[in-house]
Amino acid sequence: MKIYTGGGDRGKTSLFSGERIAKSHDRVEAYGDIDELCSILGAVAASLGGKYPKVEAEIHRIQSDLMKVGALLSTSPDAPAFAELEKIEESSVRTLEANMDRMDADLPPLRGFILPGGDMSAAWAHIARTVCRRAERHVIALVDSFADRGHGSDYWKVLAYMNRLSDYLFVLARYCNHLSDRSDILWKP
Repeated sequence: MKIYTGGGDRGKTSLFSGERIAKSHDRVEAYGDIDELCSILGAVAASLGGKYPKVEAEIHRIQSDLMKVGALLSTSPDAPAFAELEKIEESSVRTLEANMDRMDADLPPLRGFILPGGDMSAAWAHIARTVCRRAERHVIALVDSFADRGHGSDYWKVLAYMNRLSDYLFVLARYCNHLSDRSDILWKP
């Protein structure tokens, strides 16, 4: 199977549900951000070097959730395929919260703003956090239009997940520094 088709050479792409839209469409922007975030999380996991399998498994679970989000965003809510998609559930949000609580219990109290950086894994987690926030902003732009078509709850769950995921990634960045015996870099104005 060839990876290239030439179908996008004129600036259009196909949605999962078959429609063709401009590659500059807000929907493509949103699921493109999700794809970018998923890739950056791969870099976070790789930078851990196999030393922390529990954290790497969490990251892989999040990547799987992001694939669900990407499929949801790349399928028209009115298409028959939409009903067949796995959706983000509230349990995924609760899992992120439980994982944050577990990591936070091992971290020193936060006493100010921190600069992104420290260990390479922490730096990647901070990059992932900022891309997650961008993705969240782009998804918000779509939610209102989809909610009007009766699919609001699926997208509101995605927004809750993305909001919690950015919090998780902040805690993960701090936790990666902790695992590497590096201190967070405090901002000194």
